[in-house]
Amino acid sequence: MLDFIQMVASGIAVGSSYALMGLAMVIIYKTSEVPNFAQGEMALISVFFTFMLLDHYGVPGYIAFPATLAFAAVLGFILEFTVLRRAKNPNVLGMIVITIGLEMILLGLVSWKFGADHKDMPFPISPYESFAMGKVFVSTLEVLTLFVALVMMVTLFLFFRFSKLGMAVKATQQNRSAARLMGIRTNRIMMFTWGISSVVGCVAGLLLTPVSMDPFMMWDPMLKGFASAVLGGMTSLPGAVFGAYMLGIIENLFGGYVSIEFKSVVAFVIIVLVLCVRPSGLFARHYVKKV
Repeated sequence: MLDFIQMVASGIAVGSSYALMGLAMVIIYKTSEVPNFAQGEMALISVFFTFMLLDHYGVPGYIAFPATLAFAAVLGFILEFTVLRRAKNPNVLGMIVITIGLEMILLGLVSWKFGADHKDMPFPISPYESFAMGKVFVSTLEVLTLFVALVMMVTLFLFFRFSKLGMAVKATQQNRSAARLMGIRTNRIMMFTWGISSVVGCVAGLLLTPVSMDPFMMWDPMLKGFASAVLGGMTSLPGAVFGAYMLGIIENLFGGYVSIEFKSVVAFVIIVLVLCVRPSGLFARHYVKKV
């Protein structure tokens, strides 16, 4: 029983990073209906920007980390404005290919500039620091990840639910043409969603750096975040969060009781099953467009 509780606790902790990546993908999908497969590499290049500030230039952490969040937002603005917006009459498949191309470009830039070797980020919290909650051991980094994830989830929920800008994002998602007629600058909304999505992904990446930091560190979290979003619903922020924690727990239990070697396969099995049984996800509504 103790092993089960320990695995569930670890699953919740790892699910927090999946939740952040899932939220980042849902934010863009809600407005463009295109999954952004460059999400992980957008976080990656922001993480290495932090590493450059801390390690190469000796910038203090209280300056480097906020500067990284600003860099991530600007990166999202630039990619949407210079690449996505310039695509001529793109269909969904074309936009997906563009995001995959961006993923490869950003990965190549990081590999070229910093090399493929593992790096050690000067992070204020060690992944090896832990404490006991009864008989269950939890690392300090896992608690920080869970806390930051919950704060960002609540903040995003309140923002999209009650702010004028959040309502403009919802309007753009539902009907871009009608939103434009009502005076909403939909191009700016699109650029904004890419910026805020980039910031959320950057936070997830920064929380993963004490465990592993190399050019391929974001592939697995990005895929798991995508799986979480598919499970909960690509248009549902709460659904992506629920899907992430569910995936983290199932993955840990599968690794503990069945096979650790095939632990990573669980996410892809879930994607296949959900797409076959309920394509819209567990919490999103399925809309049928009439033409």
